[in-house]
Amino acid sequence: MLNTHHKNSRGRLVDTFSGIVQIPVDSMHLEAEWIMPPNASGVVIFAHGSGSSRHSRRNQFVASILHESGVGTVLLDLLTRQEERRDAADGQLRFDIEMLTNRLITAVRWVEDHPAAHDQPIGLFGASTGAAAAIAAASILGDRISAVVSRGGRPDLAYEHLRHVTAPTLLIVGERDDAVVRLNKEASQHLRCLKKLSIVPGATHLFEEPGALERVASLAASWFKNHLARDSRKQETHREVVEV
Repeated sequence: MLNTHHKNSRGRLVDTFSGIVQIPVDSMHLEAEWIMPPNASGVVIFAHGSGSSRHSRRNQFVASILHESGVGTVLLDLLTRQEERRDAADGQLRFDIEMLTNRLITAVRWVEDHPAAHDQPIGLFGASTGAAAAIAAASILGDRISAVVSRGGRPDLAYEHLRHVTAPTLLIVGERDDAVVRLNKEASQHLRCLKKLSIVPGATHLFEEPGALERVASLAASWFKNHLARDSRKQETHREVVEV
C-alpha cells in the first residue's frame, strides 16, 4: 500500500492510500485494488459478477463515488486471469457460487487482519452473480459484515442464505430488467434483516442509460455511509421492503 494521488469522478486529484494487493486463497493469489480515502468510515469489498473484473468501468465508477463519501474500497478479482479466460469461453465459473463465496470470505478475513483496515467496519458490494456470493458470505460471517449492496444481482442463487443475513441489505435493480426485478422481489421476501429494494426508473441490466449508473452509485454510497458510520451490526433486525 502507498500514499498517492487519485482522480475522483469529477477528475480532481485527491490524496488517498492505495495500491494493488495480492490476497492468498488456497494455493493462489487473487489481485485487488485497495483505495482508502482520508478518514475513511469503512471498507467495502466488491465481488464482481459475470465476465467482470476490478477493471469494470461500472464498478470503478461506483467505487469513486464511495471514495468521495469517505468509504474505502477493495475491488477484488474472484477469478485468476487464467480462470477468467476459461470463464469467458464457457461461463461456468461465474456460477460456481460456493467457490466465489469461499474466496470472498477468505478475502474479508485477510482485509480484517491487514493493518490498513484499522478495525474498520466492512461492507460488501456484489454485482450479478457476485451479489449471490456477497449475500452468502454475509450470512456466514454474520455481524462481521455491516452492510450489503447488490447491483443487478442474482440473490436467488444464494436462496438458502437469504434468511440468515443480518447486515442491512440494499437490492438495486433496473426497472426494465424484468426477470431480475422479479427475482429480487422474491428474494427480498426471504430477507429478515433491514432491507430495501430500489428500482432505478428506465434502467436495464447494465444501467447504461443516461443517469442510471449515477443513481446506482448514489444509492450505494448513501447506504454504506449510513450503515458503516453507525454500528449497524448491533441494531435490531427489521422486516421492510421499500421500492423507489
